[in-house]
Amino acid sequence: MARNEVRPIIKLKSTAGTGYTYVTRKNRRNTPDRLTLSKYDPRVRRHVEFREER
Repeated sequence: MARNEVRPIIKLKSTAGTGYTYVTRKNRRNTPDRLTLSKYDPRVRRHVEFREER
């Protein structure tokens, strides 16, 4: 089964400067702009903002 371009795989990179990343999918129709989520960064041991990188 082929992957759909509506839900591409994206990387979420930490804004704390640790270089830690999460990999997820997003719906391009619902969120066409860059995604920002608050997730846990184990290197700084707290929740920080993760931004989508392309």
